[in-house]
Amino acid sequence: MEALSSIWQFSVFPFTVFHSSAGEICAFKIHGQELPFEAVVLNKTSGEGRLRARSPIDCELQKEYTFIIQAYDCGAGPRETAWKKSHKAVVHIQVKDVNEFAPTFKEPAYKAVVTEGKIYDSILQVEAVDEDCSPQYSQICNYEIVTTDVPFAIDRNGNIRNTEKLSYDKQHQYEILVTAYDCGQKPAAQDTLVQVDVKPVCKPGWQDWTKRIEYQPGSGSMALFPSIHLEMCDGAVSSLQIVAELQTNYIGKGCDRETYSEKSLQKLCGASSGIIDLLPSPSAATNWTAGLLVDSSEMIFKFDGRQGAKIPDGIVPKNLTDQFTITMWMKHGPSPGVRAEKETILCNSDKTEMNRHHYALYVHNCRLVFLLRKDFDQADTFRPAEFHWKLDQICDKEWHYYVINVEFPVVTLYMDGATYEPYLVTNDWPIHPSHIAMQLTVGACWQGGEVTKPRFAQFFHGSLASLTIRPGKMESQKVISCLQACKEGLDINSLESLGQGIKYHFNPSQSILVMEGDDIGNINRALQKVSYINSRQFPTAGVRRLKVSSKVQCFGEDVCISIPEVDAYVMVLQAIEPRITLRGTDHFWRPAAQFESARGVTLFPDIKIVSTFAKTEAPGDVKTTAPKSEVLEEMLHNLDFCDILVIGGDLDPRQECLELNHSELHQRHLDATNSTAGYSIYGVGSMSRYEQVLHHIRYRNWRPASLEARRFRIKCSELNGRYTSNEFNLEVSVLHEDRVSDKEHVNHLIVQPPFLQSVHHPESRSSIRRSSVVPSIATVVIIISVCMLVFVVAMGVYRVRIAHQHFIQETEAAKESEMDWDDSALTITVNPMEKHEGPGHGEDETEGEEEEEAEEDMSSSSGSDDSEEEEEEEGTGRGRHGQNGARQAQLEWDDSTLPY
Repeated sequence: MEALSSIWQFSVFPFTVFHSSAGEICAFKIHGQELPFEAVVLNKTSGEGRLRARSPIDCELQKEYTFIIQAYDCGAGPRETAWKKSHKAVVHIQVKDVNEFAPTFKEPAYKAVVTEGKIYDSILQVEAVDEDCSPQYSQICNYEIVTTDVPFAIDRNGNIRNTEKLSYDKQHQYEILVTAYDCGQKPAAQDTLVQVDVKPVCKPGWQDWTKRIEYQPGSGSMALFPSIHLEMCDGAVSSLQIVAELQTNYIGKGCDRETYSEKSLQKLCGASSGIIDLLPSPSAATNWTAGLLVDSSEMIFKFDGRQGAKIPDGIVPKNLTDQFTITMWMKHGPSPGVRAEKETILCNSDKTEMNRHHYALYVHNCRLVFLLRKDFDQADTFRPAEFHWKLDQICDKEWHYYVINVEFPVVTLYMDGATYEPYLVTNDWPIHPSHIAMQLTVGACWQGGEVTKPRFAQFFHGSLASLTIRPGKMESQKVISCLQACKEGLDINSLESLGQGIKYHFNPSQSILVMEGDDIGNINRALQKVSYINSRQFPTAGVRRLKVSSKVQCFGEDVCISIPEVDAYVMVLQAIEPRITLRGTDHFWRPAAQFESARGVTLFPDIKIVSTFAKTEAPGDVKTTAPKSEVLEEMLHNLDFCDILVIGGDLDPRQECLELNHSELHQRHLDATNSTAGYSIYGVGSMSRYEQVLHHIRYRNWRPASLEARRFRIKCSELNGRYTSNEFNLEVSVLHEDRVSDKEHVNHLIVQPPFLQSVHHPESRSSIRRSSVVPSIATVVIIISVCMLVFVVAMGVYRVRIAHQHFIQETEAAKESEMDWDDSALTITVNPMEKHEGPGHGEDETEGEEEEEAEEDMSSSSGSDDSEEEEEEEGTGRGRHGQNGARQAQLEWDDSTLPY
């Protein structure tokens, strides 16, 4: 406010003067303590005075003053005590305010939370104050939103409201600036910040879950929703049902299963032997499936209504007996037309002349029908012939596993492990015997009679896999469950910690989980423990859809709140692909006698099967820019077959064969098939088991005279060909007797450089002697040396032939023994100078003898087989021993290069 610095003028009311000499006013006196005013006389005669402020006056400190004032005359004497005073007058002063202060807000910032989709009358109220004292300047007359383009408004009282419905998806938060004005239109010194948070409308549903869930192969059981919880918006519920479903119908045959061959799977599950695969992989021995459409590498055969396959005679016995089993995977949809034709899966009918169906399995109007016509016997009566099952799964376009167990007259169907009895059984007369041959077909039925030309009829539309028949035996429930079991599914970690009041149930394939409870907290914790597991070492990569549906029941109501589904998916990542490598000796020689022996020749004595994968390692220094290096690490897994193929023509069963003791297979739970094309070992087993079996594969040829060499090739597989090894090639050559001599001659030429080197080895002393020798003597020595060389070579050949005959006799005497000599590098070192040095060469002779003794020491230490052979020769007689002793002085064996 403005201080009163001017003098307030006033006149004193007339008053009565008692002394005639005192007619003037000399002073004014203010009564009160510490008043900021003073009164001065302006005119003594008129009594006019002025009231003025002694110091600044602040309205904010005091708005008005009230005090008493008196006037004094000049009196009769000089002292004031003699002055006369007037009556007391009351003075009331009001301080006039000026607009000194600006408005200020009580809070530096304001915050509010609103729910989307609503119009509020007042979201919040801001308030400002003014320190001025007068009503005109101390009151806030107006508020204003400074921020432009916001859906808010404010009134004169500071109430903020929204002008339109707010959307959480559009904007989560608004920040606006607000100012205030007093009645003097002075704005606030500083604007205030108002923050408005938009909250989404509370919708019941599952919160804190991830749509994409990655699964690393080999990681075991992995929680799917570790933080999920249900938001009920304060709604009270009486019970809650949760259904979690893993959708895998587009993976393989309905889910991730082992992709081994049907025979391997049967053996893994402990099925009885004797299974006959009617839809095998096409090969030279099983060529009837070569013309069928194949879908993917899992040997799924697609039938489009135009193809069928004839099973060759002799594959399936004509008499299946009263007990047998048919198994298959089938994917089938609705048939076109109102009354569709029969769609034949398996049919055994007359090949010519007539059109009788002896047994058949077919689909008709989404019903599965099995026909079995028994042969005529003495009891010529009606018998059960057709067995019908009506199931929705037959035409749902999904994969299902079917097993038909026949124990006549009872026929039972197992579908996906569940048992189904036929809803309809019709009888028929037995079939009279005839000499007409029968034809077994797949995908259609052979019509051999009642038509001008035999042909296929009643074609199947759909997909089939692993169609087998086992005559004479039925399969157990345990084996059936194992054969159709999925290797992936839902699981619950720590069942004991689910909490009380939680009920749960899995379907047989563990693809559906149902949980029920009355406490939302327990349901949340239970769902957080639901996990995905895939037990395959090499699972099928790809997406598995995952849905969680909820059903809430309120008190006194059936369904009170609708909760949206959880739509997520599990992404199974690609497994590390193994690199299977076969290593071993790829070429060796064996004597012809060993091929003729009872044991034959062991082909793969040192073969190794190793599987590795590439692992990327980052450089040790993090700051370096060097590229990452790949390191091969060994891994262990199973194999399901190894094929040994004969290269360069099939085996002639009249003179050669491949052999393997069945005990070697059985004790390692493997099987094998043998043919002229090679040997096939199959069954799910470790790589070490296959190694051990391959070590015992033998090749025999009892007429090796015309055989030069035989070549073989091995290739192994895991998961029915999904991962294959390298092709390991082996060549086995035959050592014939007449070719051994030729080989020895070649070896003499090879070892001549060491011989020449040994002659010129002592340079210091022999060179002096040579300088004094007559040249003619040197010529004679050379001629004698060459003659002795020829003589020693002849003796060496003779000794080799005698030793070879002795070896044949030993082989025939001990047929079970095996010789693994590889004498491809056999060499004979001959020193023709050791016994034929001329006179005057004593020192040379001494040095030659020293070299001969050193070579004998090396020869004797190079191996034990030569010494054993020499000991046997010593036992035959002194005469022979003497000959060998004389011969040994001239012939030295260099077997340092022989493999052991």
